[in-house]
Amino acid sequence: MLILESIKLAYQSIIGSKLRSFLTLLGIAIGLFSIIIVMTAISAIQQNIVDAFNEIGANNFFVQKYPAFQAGGPHARRQYRNRKDLTPYEGEKLREMTELPAAVGIVLNATGRVVRFRNEKTNPTVYVAGTNVDYFVALDLEMEDGRMYTNADVELSRPVAVLGHDVVDKLFKNISPVGQTIRVDKFEFEVIGTFAKRGTVLGQSQDNFVCIPLPVFQKYFGRERSASFLIMAPSKDLIQETMDEVIGALRLIRGVAPGEDNDFEIVTNDQLTEQFNELTKYFRLGAAVIAFIALIAAGVGIMNIMLVSVTERTKEIGIRKAVGAQKKNILTQFVIEAVALSWFGGLIGIALGLIGGNIVALYLSVSLILPIDWIVIGLIITTVVGVVFGVYPAMKAANLDPIEALRYE
Repeated sequence: MLILESIKLAYQSIIGSKLRSFLTLLGIAIGLFSIIIVMTAISAIQQNIVDAFNEIGANNFFVQKYPAFQAGGPHARRQYRNRKDLTPYEGEKLREMTELPAAVGIVLNATGRVVRFRNEKTNPTVYVAGTNVDYFVALDLEMEDGRMYTNADVELSRPVAVLGHDVVDKLFKNISPVGQTIRVDKFEFEVIGTFAKRGTVLGQSQDNFVCIPLPVFQKYFGRERSASFLIMAPSKDLIQETMDEVIGALRLIRGVAPGEDNDFEIVTNDQLTEQFNELTKYFRLGAAVIAFIALIAAGVGIMNIMLVSVTERTKEIGIRKAVGAQKKNILTQFVIEAVALSWFGGLIGIALGLIGGNIVALYLSVSLILPIDWIVIGLIITTVVGVVFGVYPAMKAANLDPIEALRYE
């Protein structure tokens, strides 16, 4: 009953001094809003990215020329750029020299291509990938129609293509694409299959691509580019052993001397997730600093409004003490009022933060999220602010002399 009565009194105090209360609640709301909106948006983006990484496969990893995220300034970027390109030949040698990998996918890519079918054409944004068959095995892409190309298609350099969902939607509105002939730039390909829809990551489609056999890609689009290898370990438990074997074999193939650093990068799902967290930690830190400043200001506001409340209710406190109320009763009542006042602002800030964070998520076409952990943390913070900044006014009220309080006008 004491808690409910104190919350009721806090509500009456807010209503009784609307402007003063609004300014007090605004500080709490801004503090919680700033941290919840950032954490909600980052959590939504992170979950979307983790889901995308998981599609690569828990027991897969990439070998590529450049790291997934480049840092360190121009010198570091120059160092990566000066590395020798990875080649399809090295990928084939890697497959021959290793025993653990279940598949060694090889891929070359060309971006910004136009795909045409009759009078229809795509925007110049299509990603063309030249791959071997192991690439499909490792990535486990799901087919929607037709078939993937085979080792025979690759060995005979057949000009066949498998289309991503976006390309199909753009070019083939009323007919099946399988069996039709498309043109990529000036080169013709027979469509033998289409992939199932994969969705988006951070608003970027994963379906705007065309896959063709690796030798055909080299013939039409050139060899002067670095390949990437998608390695599939036999199981998740053997991924480290597989990585060690691949690193050792590839160093030998590329002539890396003992003691020298690798001239290629190994990229795993865990590394990508860690690097994403590293990139976003400054956003989290910035949100925490803003929230801290806003909450300190809001706490001072709560202390001020509670001190005014104590002054305005001095006679009421005297009457309560005269009829037997103890210090701890008065202290508890005013602390609960301060916490309730803090919670009003906190709940507003959390609600606005959740809405704002998920608006960002919708804009980036990622899944909506409800960060329960940060909601709980937000409520704990508001409680602490209410207690810390409500104790002094509560102690002042509890220590009032009942006789002096009764005589207060």
